[in-house]
Amino acid sequence: MLKIFTPIRRSLKKSFDNIRNEQLKYNLLQAIPFWIGSVITGFVAVMYAKMFAWGEKLLEIILHWHDWMIFIIAPIGFVLSWWLVKEFAPNAKGSGIPQVMAAVELANPKEHTKIRSLLSLKIIVFKILSSVILVIGGGAVGREGPTIQIAGSIFRKVNEYLPHWWPKISKKNMIMTGAAAGLAAAFNTPLGGIVFAVEELSKTHINYFKTALFTAVIIAGLTAQTFAGSYLYLGYPKTNDVSLMVMFPIVLVAGIAGIMASQLSVTMLKMNDWKKRKLKTDRSNVIFLVVCALFIASIAYFINREVLGSGKEIMQRVLFTQDKHEDWYVPILRMLGPALSFTSGGAGGIFAPALTAGASIGSVISGAIHLTPNESNVVILGGMVAFLTGITRAPFTSAIIVLEMTDRHSLIFHLMLAGMVSSIASILVSRHSLYDVIKVNFLAEIRKED
Repeated sequence: MLKIFTPIRRSLKKSFDNIRNEQLKYNLLQAIPFWIGSVITGFVAVMYAKMFAWGEKLLEIILHWHDWMIFIIAPIGFVLSWWLVKEFAPNAKGSGIPQVMAAVELANPKEHTKIRSLLSLKIIVFKILSSVILVIGGGAVGREGPTIQIAGSIFRKVNEYLPHWWPKISKKNMIMTGAAAGLAAAFNTPLGGIVFAVEELSKTHINYFKTALFTAVIIAGLTAQTFAGSYLYLGYPKTNDVSLMVMFPIVLVAGIAGIMASQLSVTMLKMNDWKKRKLKTDRSNVIFLVVCALFIASIAYFINREVLGSGKEIMQRVLFTQDKHEDWYVPILRMLGPALSFTSGGAGGIFAPALTAGASIGSVISGAIHLTPNESNVVILGGMVAFLTGITRAPFTSAIIVLEMTDRHSLIFHLMLAGMVSSIASILVSRHSLYDVIKVNFLAEIRKED
């Protein structure tokens, strides 16, 4: 094997040595790790997306065969997902975005060794396994947040494997760039990845790493497109011939979605605190997980199966079919499912479930006030931005992500309005985002262990 690569290595070294410009050589050496990390991230993101989609499809096949099977697979999925994380990679639980935020904060000379507990190869493996098992069990989780932690882990490992003579690269910039590349590959939203890095992760001036950030996002996105094809996460909903008056229902939906998303965040944080205080043993945790799983299974069996999974099919239906208006209780179910799944202790993100919850709120309200199908689509998209903003407190990231996943550039002002209103409304419930609070908890645990 080494004999095959030796001529290639020699040829590359000869070409590199022929470059006379020392600054160009230095810049190339600085860029190569980002390129390598981006290619690996794009490939892993696509493979993970396929596994996640396979898990959702398997759940669908099982329930089509016998819908009562949900009472068996839900408890098994919830418990197994939690156990894998607890036993092998405790910091792989949940979304993964707070872990990346904590890693960015730890990327300083005094604490950088602590990052490996948040970003590692082991995290990648058990993040994927736990989240796929949870979604097979009916967990209402997404893969986008986990992809960001996976990408951060890939970039950290690439940086770690560089030889000692290689020009030093900022660990913080490497992690932030990896996170942006991960989001870009997960949603096929390059601008969303860049804005996410700046709005959610970066506390330094973007000039320090803008070139690396842009190239990493481009390469990761192109790699993902190479394996998955050029695609939109959702598609092209019809939004033409909509009057300016649609801004009023957008403001209404955004305010409601922002408050409900912030309340969901507070509820999930309280559930996590309660679990830490009350569930001290493995037995008590298993009992809690079985009860949660059976509760979700009962809702799916007796009321509505839409409580299960990431909810992407709900977004596709309300945006691209005539069946645009959900029943009044669906938004409640789409918050209840993520609340129980996200706090289970297994791996799984909340990006896609948050978008689904927002879409269902927009769907219900647009039906209640009798909007046209195209107006309903605009309000539904506004609800998606608003609910995601209420969770993340990143209105620009939320607006750009929804804009790119639907290619509706004419709605940029509508979506930014939804994000802004939601950002203001969500503060009425809680000043801090879900990710910020969980990040602080991770930092406290890691520093306490040290």
